[in-house]
Parts: sequence; C-alpha cells; structure tokens
Amino acid sequence: MNEFLLIFRRDFISKEAQPSPEELQQHLQQWQNWFGGLAAQDKLARPLQRWDGQGKLVSTKGITDGPFVEIKESIGGLVIVKANNYDEAVEIAQGCPILNFGGNVEIRMAM
Repeated sequence: MNEFLLIFRRDFISKEAQPSPEELQQHLQQWQNWFGGLAAQDKLARPLQRWDGQGKLVSTKGITDGPFVEIKESIGGLVIVKANNYDEAVEIAQGCPILNFGGNVEIRMAM
C-alpha cells in the first residue's frame, strides 16, 4: 500500500466565491462524512490540519511570505491517504467535497 498526498485547492480569496453560512455548514458535514468513510476503510493515513493562511516560499531568490495573492486558487488543506496506486488515489479524490465548490484535488505520491 502506498501513501498519496491529496492537496485541496479552490478560490479561498474572493468574496464572491465564499459559501453562505448555511452552505458552509452543509459543506463541513460533507467533509466529515468523507473523512469518516476514508477512516472506516482504513484509507486515511494522516489527516492534516486545515491550512492557516500562512506560509513561506523558499527559492534561490530568497524567502517570501505567503499566502500568495498572485494566484487565484489557494491551498485549503491536504491529507495523506493510503491507496495501491494512482488510479485508486484518483478514485478516493473523486469523492472529495472540494469538488462540490468548484475546487480541485492535486495528487502526489508520498515518498
């Protein structure tokens, strides 16, 4: 069994893209259900905390503070799941609630 990093992205910046309080409550329930299902299947390797809006970018030009306003999408969270291969990781990601809000999931194999 391999571990895959799922990175959740969507527009967390613009006011128009934010859900109403009712939509947010429903959305949070979808996340709880999804995580619960993954845990019940022993597919949840390491749940990680929601992104706190802070970050650093390290490059050869130096260190820059985040978040990075020049990008439309931002990382809303990430998790490590257990899957046999990329196809199974894609199957897991297709159930992610971020897709219901126009977001996407990047998948990378954890080494």
